[in-house]
Amino acid sequence: MFEFFARLSARLFDLLWAVAAGVLAYYFRFNHVEMPLNYQIVILIGALLVAIASSYSNIYASWRGRRLMVMFGHLFATWATGYAVLLGLLVFAHQAEYFSRLWLFYWLLLGIGGSMLFRYLIYALLGRLRKRGMNHKGVLVVGTGDSAREAVQALKMNPWAGYDIVQMVPINGCEITSPYQGIPVAGKGVDLAHLVQTLGVQEVWVCLPLKKGDYVNQVLYDLRHSTVDIRYLPDLSDFRLLNHRATELAGLQMLNLSCSPIRGLNYYLKQLEDRILGLLILLLISPLLLLISLGVKLSSPGPILFKQYRNGMDGRRINVYKFRSMKVHGEAEGVVTQAKRNDDRITRFGRFLRRTSLDELPQFFNVIQGKMSIVGPRPHAVVHNEQYKELIESYMKRHKVKPGITGWAQINGFRGETDTIDKMQKRVEYDLFYIENWSILFDLKIIFLTFFKGFFDKNAY
Repeated sequence: MFEFFARLSARLFDLLWAVAAGVLAYYFRFNHVEMPLNYQIVILIGALLVAIASSYSNIYASWRGRRLMVMFGHLFATWATGYAVLLGLLVFAHQAEYFSRLWLFYWLLLGIGGSMLFRYLIYALLGRLRKRGMNHKGVLVVGTGDSAREAVQALKMNPWAGYDIVQMVPINGCEITSPYQGIPVAGKGVDLAHLVQTLGVQEVWVCLPLKKGDYVNQVLYDLRHSTVDIRYLPDLSDFRLLNHRATELAGLQMLNLSCSPIRGLNYYLKQLEDRILGLLILLLISPLLLLISLGVKLSSPGPILFKQYRNGMDGRRINVYKFRSMKVHGEAEGVVTQAKRNDDRITRFGRFLRRTSLDELPQFFNVIQGKMSIVGPRPHAVVHNEQYKELIESYMKRHKVKPGITGWAQINGFRGETDTIDKMQKRVEYDLFYIENWSILFDLKIIFLTFFKGFFDKNAY
């Protein structure tokens, strides 16, 4: 009932706010609300287009238990689509010149901002109600394995989601037959349909390994007369997955096993983040770059920059820039020797640069070029990629995104020499965690922590 009124109020608010935001934007632009007829007509058309775009998106679906930022992303895309169509119509009808561009910008900004604020208030209100025990859904979990226990832990840590696991049902091969964290476990061979009716649950979560596919069919058959919602949370603990979410392609429902979340709109958002922050940082550090260039030139003969081919996004080769920190030396073709502690190839000034990570600063030019990101997995030498991709199963999944100047692995201490497979394995695990959980806020968090953890590290030499 709560969610029904929330979705209904969101539909009404979007329609009315699209009109109100246009009027308010007109006031901000012209300091009065005596609006000509053509502006009034365009506002009504814009509100209608936003309503149409919203009806074809899933912004009015239940967002129970889902992340707020994902909702904002869908909301932004929906409103932007409506406004884009409106602008296209104005240009096509040769009417764009009769409307203030600043007014259109204010309208878009107010429209999206107000709609997001309204969603946040509803989201917060429902979350507060659920924390107090209201607006909850009862869940019956079929299975007691890893994914079932993960579901229990997740719901206990996120009471705002409003789900309560009422009981668990074991099957042959599952480990737990006694109560788990206070949740009762039914006996084997129980009548599932009767149990659902007796407990009065609203959802059944099937938490079983993929090899138990026949039992999933049995659950669906047993509940064929029930109107309860049934969801499948497969136990995929035996797989090293990336972005394991459901996707619809050509009308087919698929489970992502190894797909980057930084695609589509997310890709362009990260591009925008990199270009804006990269350019700003380059402007701020330009005096420092000049001083370091002078220091490199005076410390030893040779070029200021060191260039090396690395693997970028999708494994493509890119030329990565660094301040030269070693004496000019030669190595056999196809051999790249990692820097070691007390390495006599490193100059005195170069040792300072490496210890403080200042040698990485020229990579902001790689960011501006679009070859790297500010945040992402660190790029390794091509020869090291060829070596480790055969030793670490999920190693090449790092290249589903652009390499970064800093990353989640680096601020957690996994930087510098990787003289053992275990060290590289841990670095890869942190890189894959970053890719799986990427968001703009996560990037900003890593950039912030880099100032405290990323510049000085005992492993950098």
